[in-house]
Amino acid sequence: MANITEGFTRRSDREFVQFAFVAMSSAAEVQSHLGVALDQHYVDQAQFREIYDQANKTAMIISGLVKYLRTKNGLKINVVAKMSKVAEGSTGQNRRN
Repeated sequence: MANITEGFTRRSDREFVQFAFVAMSSAAEVQSHLGVALDQHYVDQAQFREIYDQANKTAMIISGLVKYLRTKNGLKINVVAKMSKVAEGSTGQNRRN
């Protein structure tokens, strides 16, 4: 979740949102690598499901952050479309918009 931290330090919520989308993509990447781990028998089905579901929950939490930032600032970013792509596979004070 280093992308969340990096985005938080940016000068605008718009940039923060962009980094949040990168973090959601990273969660999808974890799910992809997890499929390989299952195929290679590094994890069993129960471990796969648990970690896969946790990555999905993480992506949904990030989506909630993005929705909050959009609502707060009226940003025109389609979170639902971005999240559907990801699913298939406290903001600071004095932040400028």
